[in-house]
Formats: sequence, structure tokens, C-alpha cells
Amino acid sequence: LERMLAGDLYLADDPEISELGARARRLVDRFNRSGPDDAADREEILTELLASIGPETEIRVPFHCDLGVNLRVGARCFINFGLVVLDVAAVIIGDDVQIGPNVQLLTPTHPLDAKLRRAKWEAAEPITIGDNAWLGGGAIVLPGVAIGNDAVVGAGAVVTKDVAPNVVVAGNPARVIRTL
Repeated sequence: LERMLAGDLYLADDPEISELGARARRLVDRFNRSGPDDAADREEILTELLASIGPETEIRVPFHCDLGVNLRVGARCFINFGLVVLDVAAVIIGDDVQIGPNVQLLTPTHPLDAKLRRAKWEAAEPITIGDNAWLGGGAIVLPGVAIGNDAVVGAGAVVTKDVAPNVVVAGNPARVIRTL
């Protein structure tokens, strides 16, 4: 686990990581089966699952994450249907962030060496989403990316490198199309 959080290669089927993943799957399953009138239960599940979650944040089902323990979500965020967070490294979502449907935040990386991949080695790099950012539907944020405060990521964008504050990015790979 320490190697994973340090960004070093680690074994994907490490027993400690597998145990955390199983715990997360149980809690995510409970969360995704909860009904719209189960706000207190949903809040309790997310508090147990995630590293932290701020007040007045709404996460709609379905929601999926790898471990939960590396995911921090700020206050007053709105996260629409279908968020997938592979949080084997830290994922930090700031305050007042809006995330559209079917967004993916992906921290794992895999070696180019086929032998290492076959042996189940991987690594991970953190993702940070700044305050008041907006990620449009279907956006994909790749390992190691930081998205600045007040930035907008267009629908379907694939974000491969850091995004400055107060810009709009779109495309694959995402590029700046406008300054705000």
C-alpha cells in the first residue's frame, strides 16, 4: 500500500489492496442500491467509504470507485450519474465542483513492458480537481492530472495533462479552446 501511494510499482493483487477493494465494492453496492429517499443512509455509506466528503455534496447513483480511502470530495459538489473513480492514488475534488454523467477519474498506470503487466505490476499518479471546476459528461481525466480552479472540461474530453485555472479545454487530447 505504501508503494502504491508513493507512486512506485506495486502488485495489483496485493492482499491489503484486495481487501480494501472488497470493502469498497460492498459499500459501493449498498450505496448504489439505496433509494432516493435514503439520504441519511447514503450519507453514512459515503462517510464510511470515502477519505472525506464535504457538506451539501450530492453523488448520484450509480457511482463506482476502487478503494474509496484515497478519494476526498469537497463541499457543495454535484456529481451526476455514472462517476468512475479508480482511486489507487489520491483523488482530490475541491469545493463547488460539478461533474457530469459518465466521467472517469483514472489514477492507475501500467508498465509498457509486457512481462511486468503479465506479472500484475502497476503504478498510480494522483488527480486533483480544483474548486469550482466543471467536468462535462463523458470526460476522462488521466493519471497525474491537476485541473485548476474555475476550469471547464468539455464533454467527452480526454485530459492528458494539467489544466490551468480559468480555461475551457475540450477534445482528445484536451486542449485549451478559451480563457475565462
